[in-house]
Amino acid sequence: MSVTDPAQTDLGYTDPNPRRETAWSRSQVIVTPVVSVLLALAVGGLLILIQGVNPLTAYWVLFSSALGDVDGLVTVMQKSTPLILTGLAFTVGLRTGLFNIGAQGQLLVGAIGAAWAGYNFQMPAIIHLPFAIAFGILCGAAWASIAGVLRAYRSVSEVITTIMLNAVAIALVDYLASKPLQEPDQPLTRTPLVADTAALPEFGVIPSGFVIALFVSLFVGWFLARTTQGFRFNTVGLNPSAANYAGIGVKKTIFLAMAVSGALAGMGGAVETLGITGRFEPTFNAGLGFDGITIALLARANPIATIPAALLVGTMRAGAASLQFQTGIEPEVVDVILALTLLFVAAPIVGRMLFRKRAMKQASFSSGWGGA
Repeated sequence: MSVTDPAQTDLGYTDPNPRRETAWSRSQVIVTPVVSVLLALAVGGLLILIQGVNPLTAYWVLFSSALGDVDGLVTVMQKSTPLILTGLAFTVGLRTGLFNIGAQGQLLVGAIGAAWAGYNFQMPAIIHLPFAIAFGILCGAAWASIAGVLRAYRSVSEVITTIMLNAVAIALVDYLASKPLQEPDQPLTRTPLVADTAALPEFGVIPSGFVIALFVSLFVGWFLARTTQGFRFNTVGLNPSAANYAGIGVKKTIFLAMAVSGALAGMGGAVETLGITGRFEPTFNAGLGFDGITIALLARANPIATIPAALLVGTMRAGAASLQFQTGIEPEVVDVILALTLLFVAAPIVGRMLFRKRAMKQASFSSGWGGA
């Protein structure tokens, strides 16, 4: 049986009816995220009720303030743009069997790299803007490559290294924005404004960064499904041993997947800097990389599905301020709801992993006992 046989379940046994298993797997792609969001909203509603506010009223304020007018919709698109890209960053890693927890750090170095390229050079816009975005992408890829090298060639867990690199990146960009790259005669921790030639334009009321994120999402979906390198990513993610036996360079693929993942996160930071904030300020980029994990899991590692998942999270982020002003509820309730969403959507995945390991151990024990 091949590693991609749909009749092979996550619990380690073969379903006698492959069509039934395939239908169930397909339904989970939609059912699990929807149920996870509804459960998170239900628990969040209880927390809101404890604060003396009607949950239905609170949720109406949360979503209507974000989606009720053109300004709100623009804000949703602006907030969703880096979230789509960080969701894609985690998705690429996940499809290759990697847990890139470092999208936040990669986004930050990409953001400050794009800011530096945006204000430090004088070029025509047709050159300056692509150069600034590309520099942010390269910064994110280079930062992720550190963890990629350690994972591929030294078998160091990318979870540990990316978490550590997040802390290093936060300290590094804070230093750069407060010392060598700080705006002159300005006490705040931020860089100068990027040049007009490096600023992302808008297509009417639609931010161009949002359009870029949509195209990148479609491209990543095509890349993973239709290209040879995408096939290598998927194969290594499914079974590294089988991939190695088939002649795929597993170490090279792991390194490249981490670099691509970091490049996408770096692009998220670059687009945030050049299209929304206009400069680098550490406080504006807080948490964007971590939200990407929730988005990727909600999307079930489907690049196209990151778009609606990011729009949902972006809508909740956009409406959080109005929620506080109109109901008195602290906006951190949105963080709680998103954390609960991550918990509920990840629980089935963790459960399947645990059952799979248990089944593998039992199979190993049985074969060892029979061979004794």
